[in-house]
Amino acid sequence: MKPVLRGCFVTGTDTEVGKTRITAGLLRWLARQGVRSAGYKPVAAGMEQDADGRWSNEDVRELQAAASVALEADQICGAQFRLACAPHIAAEREGRQIDRTALHAGTHALAPLADRVVVEGAGGLCVPLGDDWDSADLMTDLGLPVVLVVGMRLGCINHALLTAEAVCARGLTLAGWVANSVQPSMPFFEENLQTLTQQMERRFDAPCLGVVPYLTPLTADAVADNLDTRQLCRVFALDQEPQVSPEANSVKTLSR
Repeated sequence: MKPVLRGCFVTGTDTEVGKTRITAGLLRWLARQGVRSAGYKPVAAGMEQDADGRWSNEDVRELQAAASVALEADQICGAQFRLACAPHIAAEREGRQIDRTALHAGTHALAPLADRVVVEGAGGLCVPLGDDWDSADLMTDLGLPVVLVVGMRLGCINHALLTAEAVCARGLTLAGWVANSVQPSMPFFEENLQTLTQQMERRFDAPCLGVVPYLTPLTADAVADNLDTRQLCRVFALDQEPQVSPEANSVKTLSR
């Protein structure tokens, strides 16, 4: 029987709101529950070259380190581009196209290897990935519950509510949201947090899954410390027995 893809899809209210760090934190949280976790980033734009001439993407490296299943970089992200810009522009500049079918297949390829897969989208909800499709279409393809990362800064209430509305309009399940502090201090932080909590629950029945403070250093384990275990057990359906094939990878050694 084909393994079932289980996990969530992480999107954000914008770019630079901390999606990768929250995704890595979710992977570490899952590892703490004894759940084999794998991260998948369908598209990554922006790569660096090391002293040996090898190119890699920082976000992909972070997901690779946070997961409890050992994966190669191309298993975590099959569409990597060197230019740090919108993915469809990076692809065009390199004379390439982002293959929707390949991204779908790459995500499902992790189902036999991990109990839960955490997929991180590129940029915000509607970032174009081709002439006639975008990140929201990929979310719909995969059908995973959506976790929304809200960058806590001026304008976050409007951005969060509009994004949540767009997620639900596509028939997707908005499982909840994470408040992520993207600056050392924010005027009226508590008032913004309270408004978001009330509005997201009233309009979309979407609870807050964690409030992550501005952390230095900002590590995946530190993020995991600030996530709501009770709510995440519901999101990841951890009261149910994970369906993993016997061919699944062994858990890699994790360092704290």
